Amino acid sequence: MSSRLHPPGSIGPGSIGPSAPAADGAKRTGPAASGFDQAFVAAALDDALAAEARVYAICGLQGSGKSTLAAQIAGLARQRGLRCAVLSIDDFYLGRRERLRLAREVHPLLASRGPPGTHDAALACSVLDRLREGAPARWPRFDKLRDTRLPPSRWARADAVDLVLFEGWFLKTPAQDAAALAAPVNALEREHDPHGVWRDYCNRALAGDYPPLWARLDRLLFLQPPGFEVVAQWRWQQEQAMQRRRPQCRAMDRAQLERFVALFERVSRQALAHLPGLAERCVRLDAARRPLAESAPRAGSAVTGRRRSPSD
Repeated sequence: MSSRLHPPGSIGPGSIGPSAPAADGAKRTGPAASGFDQAFVAAALDDALAAEARVYAICGLQGSGKSTLAAQIAGLARQRGLRCAVLSIDDFYLGRRERLRLAREVHPLLASRGPPGTHDAALACSVLDRLREGAPARWPRFDKLRDTRLPPSRWARADAVDLVLFEGWFLKTPAQDAAALAAPVNALEREHDPHGVWRDYCNRALAGDYPPLWARLDRLLFLQPPGFEVVAQWRWQQEQAMQRRRPQCRAMDRAQLERFVALFERVSRQALAHLPGLAERCVRLDAARRPLAESAPRAGSAVTGRRRSPSD
């Protein structure tokens, strides 16, 4: 990778900027407070560079701090003279109009953003391909409080970059076997998807639409939570933070948020079951999002200096 200077605007708009070091030099208490410890951030960047990963993926369930970590890595990369773009799978949510069409034609729960089947995976592949080739690229920005895409004039853009950070909550999660879809995992599925139409649609999308995108992710860091049970609290803290930043917009209340998190439970539990064995790096977090320990890298994940192509 080159050491060219980071051009203005090449970190995706909307990303949280890197946190400043603690004034007293004390170890940080987690991303909810002031970001991840700088040594942890540096280790992640070093991992990406050592692997020659053009597209370095960061996965963590809702509220885990993956966006904060991506922004901190990008900030450190910029300090080292690297050009870096930060993208999220959330950037590629389908717009409200398209989701409402799916709600009418397939299942009402598809009006809600987030689960597999509610992203434009093909567009994400196209954007990553352009960035990998060193070409300028533009990609959508999504306003979560207004639940819709911003107009194209406000989309993110990047010129040629040295490193792409791609973050998301279910990156590389495999689809479930059909038999596993039979039993609902929560009250939302029992009450609103009794025949399994919604979860079958999401699972088929996970099996068919997303593997081409996963193939474009050169290396995966998984931030492993202590369990799914912490996700609602983490996501509630995130929602409150968004509301404080934009008090003129209406955020979800706690009941709405609990329902929203229930939409993600099935695939989140699938991620928890499989990603520790699939990710090249897996770091366990405590309930305050502090890194505890790193699991042994999966077999065959040693750094080889070889850059993968999407066809690998």
